This record gives sequence, C-alpha cells and structure tokens, in this order.
Amino acid sequence: MSNFHGAHDFNIEGDTNIYTKNYHHHDGNSKNALRELREHIAAGAMHDSAERCDAPKCHPETRVAVQDELIGWIEHGDEEKEPKRIVWVTGPAGGGKTAIMGSTAETCQKKGLLASGFFFSAFAGSANRRTKRCLIPTLAYQFLQHDALRDAGERILSSIERDPVIFERQLKVQLEKLLLQPFREGGLARGPKWPKVIVIDGLDECEAEQYNEIVLSPQEAARAKEADQFEILQALLKAVNDPYFPFRIIVASRPEPVIQSFFSDIHHTTRKIFLDEKYNPDADMLLFLQAKFADIRRRYQLAVSWPSEEIKRILVQNASGQFIYVATVMRFIEGSSALPDKLLAQVLELRITDGSANPFAPLDALYTHILSSCPDPLLTVRWLLLIFPGLASPISTDSSARFVQLFLESSPGEASHVFRGLNSLVHIPLTNDHTSPYLLFHKSLTDFLEDPSRCESLYVHEPHKQYLIHYMQIWKGMFVILSAFGLHSSHYMIVDKGPASPLNPIEMGNFLNQFFAIHVSVWSRFPSAMGKDFHSYDVAWWVRSQDECTKHPGCKRPVDHLNNVQSLFISIHSLVSGTIVFHDLSFTNSISSANGIGGVALFAGTSEQRCSRSFEISVGRFQPGCTCCAIDSFTHILSGSAALIRPTSRQKLEFYRGTLLLTDFARFITIVGESDQCGREHQLCN
Repeated sequence: MSNFHGAHDFNIEGDTNIYTKNYHHHDGNSKNALRELREHIAAGAMHDSAERCDAPKCHPETRVAVQDELIGWIEHGDEEKEPKRIVWVTGPAGGGKTAIMGSTAETCQKKGLLASGFFFSAFAGSANRRTKRCLIPTLAYQFLQHDALRDAGERILSSIERDPVIFERQLKVQLEKLLLQPFREGGLARGPKWPKVIVIDGLDECEAEQYNEIVLSPQEAARAKEADQFEILQALLKAVNDPYFPFRIIVASRPEPVIQSFFSDIHHTTRKIFLDEKYNPDADMLLFLQAKFADIRRRYQLAVSWPSEEIKRILVQNASGQFIYVATVMRFIEGSSALPDKLLAQVLELRITDGSANPFAPLDALYTHILSSCPDPLLTVRWLLLIFPGLASPISTDSSARFVQLFLESSPGEASHVFRGLNSLVHIPLTNDHTSPYLLFHKSLTDFLEDPSRCESLYVHEPHKQYLIHYMQIWKGMFVILSAFGLHSSHYMIVDKGPASPLNPIEMGNFLNQFFAIHVSVWSRFPSAMGKDFHSYDVAWWVRSQDECTKHPGCKRPVDHLNNVQSLFISIHSLVSGTIVFHDLSFTNSISSANGIGGVALFAGTSEQRCSRSFEISVGRFQPGCTCCAIDSFTHILSGSAALIRPTSRQKLEFYRGTLLLTDFARFITIVGESDQCGREHQLCN
C-alpha cells in the first residue's frame, strides 16, 4: 500500500514529477527538451514507421530458424557460458537481412523486448536515415516511449535541458549523455518489464556525414562512409561494455571490409550469424513461392497444378540463396504487362551464363531482361542512376517524383515512357501524387547498374554528365514566364524541356525549393563545370522568380525563397576569391565567413580597382530599397570579378567607377518591399 494512502491537505513544493498509472507530468523545461529531441530524430528509421509500411518482412513460416535463434539469444543469452552482448547478422546482398530484422523487431515489440531500433537506408525513405546524425537521438527518443524506462527517460530530458546543443556534438558524447549516463545514474537495478534489445539494420548503408556544405576547392576530398560506420561500431561496443547499460544489440549489414574487420577484432565478445545454407533458405523460398503463386492462381482462375513443382525448384535453384531474386520474379509476374504464364515463361527462358562462378548471374539476367523490356533501356538506366544514390547524382531521394519529372523530362510524358514495365523494380507514385518520391525495392539494382561486368550493354559511362546537362539547362534560365507569350503572367513553363503544361505559382514554388535543395551540392561537387561560363547565368531571373512566388496567397513559407536567394549569392561568389582593400582595410575572401545572410557584402571591379586605396563614389545611380534595381545591379556584378567581404558601413547601393558596390547584403534583403521608388511591386521579403 502507498505511504500516502488516505493523505490529504498537503502541498508539494519545488520541481516535481508526479506519476500515476496513466499520467506522466513534465514541467515546461522537459516539454521543451522533448520538443528539441523530437526535432533531431529520424522517425522513418523506426521499425514500425509509416515510411516503412512497404518494407520487406519475412513471409509467414519463413526464416523461422534464424528468427528463433535471435529471439532465444535475446531472452536467454545471459544463461550462456560466455554471454555475448552483440550479435552481427550478415550475409550477401539479397539474402533477406532487412526482412529478418524487420520481422524480429516486430516480434520483439509484441513480446515487450524491443527497446529501440534504427533502420538505415541509402536508397529509400528520408535523408536522415542515411547518416549517423540522428542515430543516438532516435534511440533515446524510443526509450522515452517505455513506461518501464520512465526514470531513465526523465534523465535523458534533463541532459538535453543542461546541454541543448548535445545534438551537434560528437557521437561518443551523445552516447555518453543520452544513452549511458541516464542508466548509470539509476544504478544496476532493472525492472522485470524492462525491454532487452536494440535493433540496428543496414549499417553498411550509412553514408558519411559531410560537414562542409560548400567544398572550398575541387581537391578537397569528401569524408568516407567507412569512418562513420566504424565510429558507430565503436560507440555500440562502448555501450555494451558499460555494466549499467541494460540492452543487447543486434547489428545487421553486408560483410563490408571495415565492418568485417571490426567484428573480427572483437570476435570473443560478439556473436556472428551468417545467412547461409545452415538456415535452409531454399525451403523458405519455396514456401514463399507457393503462397505467391496461389494468390495469382486465384486472381486469374488458373489450374491448381500451375506452375509445376519442377518450375518452383528451378526458381529456387536460380536464387542461390538470395531472397531478392524470388521476390523480384514474383513482382514481375504479378505485373499487368502480360498474362502471368507468359511472364513466367520469359523468366525461365533467360540465358544464364557462368552461374557457378557468379552467384548473382540469375539476378543479373533477370534485371537485364526487365530493363531491356523498357521502351528505351539506356534512357531508363540513366534516370535510375540520376534518381537513386550512387556516383552520378546529388538528387535527394526525398525529392518528389513530380520534381524528378520536371527536372529530367525532355518532353511531356517522358517519365511514363521511362518507367513503363518497371513496377517490379521501382515503386512509382500515382500521377496525382505530387509529394511521394520514387522508391527502389532493393539496393542490389544499383550494385548491378554500377558494375559494367554485370550489366554489360546497359552500363552507362559518366552518367553525371547527363545530370549536369539537365541541371545547366534549368540553371541557365530555361524557365520562362508565360506572359512573354501573351499567356497568363502567373504561370510558367520550361522551354525545350517540358512539361508542356504550365506550372501554377504553388507548383513553381515547390519546384524552386526542391531545386535549391540540391543546388549547393551541385556547385560543391562540380565546381569547375559551374565556373566555366558563370557570366551567362540568368541570375536576375532566379531572383525575380522567387519574388513572384511570394506574391501568391498560397505561399506559406516566403522565408524559403529568401533562403534560396541567399544560397544563390553565396554560390556565385564561391566561384571567385581574392583579397580586396576597402576603406583602407584589408579583407580576405573566405566562404567560411558567410555563416548567414547577415553581413555578407559584394564587390565587383577590376583587379586594379580592388588594389586602389583611392575611392570615388557616386551615390544615387540606383534607387535604394528597390528590388528591381537591386536585381539589375546584381546582374552587373557578374560582369566583373567578384569577392565576398564583410561590410564596414550601412551603405546600401552605390557605384564605384561605374561598377556596383553592394556593401551590406543584409540591409539589401531587409529593405526589399519597404519602398517602391521605381513604381514596381516587390514582395520578396515582406
């Protein structure tokens, strides 16, 4: 019985946490900390997220042996003679690792065993599932969802209150403050209902966190993903070696060298499960095929004997232990391009060469057949390489399918042409869905396309060149305002690119925001290409287009267009460098000094002018505070060499020897819309 049973007429003073069975009180600071934590998680990486609704799961009664082994280790691992705190599940591509991890996480949740999980993905879902940035916050957030871990959850929130920038610190610091210290402060006592395991899938798909938005020189190398993967593994090892940390950890990945080496070095403290013949994948694939063929028979009213047991056996044999093969076969046969019996016959007729030496040969033959059946196979491959992560393109897989169409189509309807017959490889959103992205069913397709020895005639050399062509067509002003053709002034279309139908201001605004989301990445990855003829860039049009979008009443975030303009200014000036003398003070150009929109100044002129210490300034050539004058002025900047400096005064628009000097970009932005001295309307930053 509670010590407070029957108590009344008392006060509780100070900071309090009051618990009842269904009520958990947070004070204001805790609510702020929880809100801050929520902003730094990758919700799509949780095993039961809406984003993973179509993620692979083990078919009923399949992969039972490996799942039973994992669940048994979670529940009874402490009873082993030499208990292990980490299990590494590995195997070749297409072996069903993600399906096994998803089903295991689901089973653990039903049993109350799952503490938290994180499913990395380099080719599907949101961008925050691709790097380490959100890993620790996401795990910590899930701890807060457990009633049994309520005390630890309060200490996690307290850590955030004390250090609100914890999310910007190194991974080992986040681990210590958010995952280890809260349990250490609680002691070794563990409740009987505490969860027991953390599940992490797809570690090999974790990409490198790039800390410089703009690469300062073409020679600067990007960080390698192996470094971040190794850092994650070190953090996980530190966690399980802490006696106060109560959870076991399952890590699933391909046997990539850095991961293989790490687990080899600590083999005495970890357990390895390699998905090979020991777990009888052939029997599981046969069960899967039987269930899928039964569904097709019912749908098409086919004979019970279709297909024969021999055909099923051939398909299982061709799979070579790779579940992705039979899954892709069934998606292909279930497609509506032809009758199932004819599609199955096409699969069986595929010519497989060197099957004994190359276990991927049947899968390669299947991918080759599907892609070759497209109307223009090489065009389809180019699109795939430009849409999904790889060597070719900085396009984010968060980008909507609608944006991809606008970006890549060279004529109306080309997207439908490109993706015809590709439903077994790519999830294609409905035509009226303007927000969902294209999704790849399995990363093995990009592996296939990037290896010329596997895809052979479908291999595309240097696909990034095609990407740059599309980018430069748009960047150089291929968009035009339809009013120039006597059409409604609030609509736009793309000249020589499609779509032929006009874009309304809302669609145009969405396109601009997604285009500028990849803008910085393009300029940092291809600086030489961007710097070749930047004098011809129609910068004034880009600034005006942002202004036009903000005029529409449906524009909900004008600040996004303001940020786009800032990105535009910084990008242009990342192409040039130098030291200038201004008001007898020397300023050295540095992109790193452009830490925000405030304080950025622009200067244009010849090198002789920049070295001069005598200045003859005539003020008033342009109307100060006028958007169109500022836009026109910025065009003049591109006619001379430019540098990025800090301002020394609050001057606005001035001329120096016939060349514009814009000494305070922050003031330029804030005054737009305040005055209308030239008689034109401008609302860029209202």
